[in-house]
Amino acid sequence: METVRFEELGICPEILKAVKKMGFEEASPIQTQAIPAVMEGQDVIGQAQTGTGKTAAFGIPLLEKIDPKNKKLQAVVLCPTRELAIQVADEIRNLAAYLHGIKILPVYGGQEIVKQIRSLKQGAQLVVGTPGRVMDHMRRRTMKMDGVHTVVLDEADEMLNMGFREDIETILEGVPEERQTVLFSATMPKPILDLTKRFQKQARIIKVTKKELTVPNIEQFYYEVRPKNKEEVLSRLLDIYTPKLSVVFCNTKKQVDLLVNGLLGRGYFAAGLHGDMKQTQRDRVMEGFRKGKTDILVATDVAARGIDVDEVEAVFNYDLPQDDEYYVHRIGRTGRAGRVGRSFSFVTGKEVYKLREIQKYCKTRILAQKVPSLDDVANTKLELLMDRVEGVIEEGELTSYLNLIQSKINESEYTSMDMAAALLKICFGERADGEEEGFGDTGAEEPGMVRLFINIGKKNKARPGDILGALTGESNIPGDLVGTIDMYDKYTFVEVPESYAREILSNMNRTKIKGKSVAVEPANQK
Repeated sequence: METVRFEELGICPEILKAVKKMGFEEASPIQTQAIPAVMEGQDVIGQAQTGTGKTAAFGIPLLEKIDPKNKKLQAVVLCPTRELAIQVADEIRNLAAYLHGIKILPVYGGQEIVKQIRSLKQGAQLVVGTPGRVMDHMRRRTMKMDGVHTVVLDEADEMLNMGFREDIETILEGVPEERQTVLFSATMPKPILDLTKRFQKQARIIKVTKKELTVPNIEQFYYEVRPKNKEEVLSRLLDIYTPKLSVVFCNTKKQVDLLVNGLLGRGYFAAGLHGDMKQTQRDRVMEGFRKGKTDILVATDVAARGIDVDEVEAVFNYDLPQDDEYYVHRIGRTGRAGRVGRSFSFVTGKEVYKLREIQKYCKTRILAQKVPSLDDVANTKLELLMDRVEGVIEEGELTSYLNLIQSKINESEYTSMDMAAALLKICFGERADGEEEGFGDTGAEEPGMVRLFINIGKKNKARPGDILGALTGESNIPGDLVGTIDMYDKYTFVEVPESYAREILSNMNRTKIKGKSVAVEPANQK
């Protein structure tokens, strides 16, 4: 299919301006076909997976149809999870950045319903919600459906898998019959087809083939790994490829928690996402990931629904998915917006046969790779550093530094090669004993603070008060200057002002807490 620019789709100037601000110029295949159809008022069945741009495919026509002068509810989007509801609402808000008078409200379980009721009373033309919470508002009559002209079911197959069929049917029965019904689903099982026959009228089917979905922009590799070595192999791959953001998939909530603790202990900025977490925790984790405060998101499949972050550069299948289709969903988290992504799968024993099934299902090649050695990691880090050096040289503007080095050479017996080698050694982390160095970014949330790692935690019967007491007792830091203390089972993170950090590192490494000798280091050291 030929590429189509958004200008060719008849979109209003305000939305077109927002689309360009978001960095998009050409419409994706699903957008090219779905936007005109939905704008014309047709019922639509779109077969497309996450990562194809389907939110804009229905979000743009919805905004075109909403009357900002009418404060009544006019459109409803149903999503399987809270995360996806929040994500969809955020993206439609971005599309509506230059439209005035349109209010978009996400409603989902886990958030106080009183707050949602207040927002609904103030008027919202578009609601994005989970079926259970939308049903709740309908029962309470806090969400009046008599003015709704469009209903969108996003990831309909997943909603049915999660047991929402009766809720969806009840919601659709409560919406005026003269409405437009738009449905998006990655697959088209019989229950989905039953829904379309019952609730849609002469629906237009728009299908994006798998070849167009995710695979072309994603390099796919696998490693044969023993279960006990997975964490170490993951660490080496993270160090070699240094992805800006990455998502690691596990099959169980327990494995998510274990891996997050392991990665934190190694000094990575990791956070977990699974169904047992409270909504406030999940919101905080996703916000930190979107803003780049967390580099690595470790998640289960269901919890990861709605992760739609363009900058994800790598996906790791720490555990192979049970369902072949989930593999496509997982790797679709990377390679977004025209970028090239990478996926890495860990295979144990007979799972190599499962991998063959996945390759056959996806019609793609997943290449075998040798597990990198520690020397490979060190050499890669050095190569990356040399690449940065070449980049700086090409950028130019080095005159002042060249003059400084020339003057040092004239004053000493060192050559320019000696100078370059010493600077490289400093940059590579092999500094001479006693040499002062900055701490860099240790992950502290407050500016001017340094995040420290201490090898003692709850299982040592330590409490935050013990950490605070040791800090103030062994150094000159006043207690009120100590920042956040995050205590885990086997270790603790604490934030302190950078001006006190070196003294604390020096003094604390000679002390004991709860009878255990303490080791302290900056949190970003691996």
